[in-house]
Amino acid sequence: MTRTLLACGIVAGPWFLGVALVQGLTREPFDFTRNAISQLSLGDLGWIQVTSFVITACLALAASIGLRRALNGGPGGTWAPRLVAVFGASFLANAAFSADPGAGFPDAGHQAAVLSTTGAIHMAGAMVGFLSLCAAFVVMGRHFAARGERGWVIASRLVPVGVLAGFAGSSATVMAFTAGAGLGLIWLAVASARVRATVNA
Repeated sequence: MTRTLLACGIVAGPWFLGVALVQGLTREPFDFTRNAISQLSLGDLGWIQVTSFVITACLALAASIGLRRALNGGPGGTWAPRLVAVFGASFLANAAFSADPGAGFPDAGHQAAVLSTTGAIHMAGAMVGFLSLCAAFVVMGRHFAARGERGWVIASRLVPVGVLAGFAGSSATVMAFTAGAGLGLIWLAVASARVRATVNA
């Protein structure tokens, strides 16, 4: 069961990014260079992205349970699962509160929009979620350190820096935010796979 739950963490990021990629390439006038993935929740087909948020949230929450079982009170075993659970919960919030339209999406008439309450909640949820995920990676570094896996410790500290750098660069281009978020999601998959490989090992 622990390995199955951790497999959910492996799937969560690729699932979310894959669904977003397919939509971004097929839904006009969406453009990755100016639109955020969250805006795919808008329009007639917005339910696809909303569903993707919910599924990703459930996968992340399952992964948090798997981490709790796998780390079992060892180094990082208390807070890493909790922080991943916060990340999963943030995706449920993002499913409930959509991003604002803008930059020509969901239709060409939508340009820069004033931040709405719903949009602000969505943005806050995303920030809290990814900050929690970054913190989870740092905490998981303690688990890898206890196993003497120096490369994994270093990566667990560098990946959050990359994620935060992407967020900081979002003021210049939305693609920086997308890259930062994508890095976090991919590393969740990689770290989950590594922990899963050590279960019963």
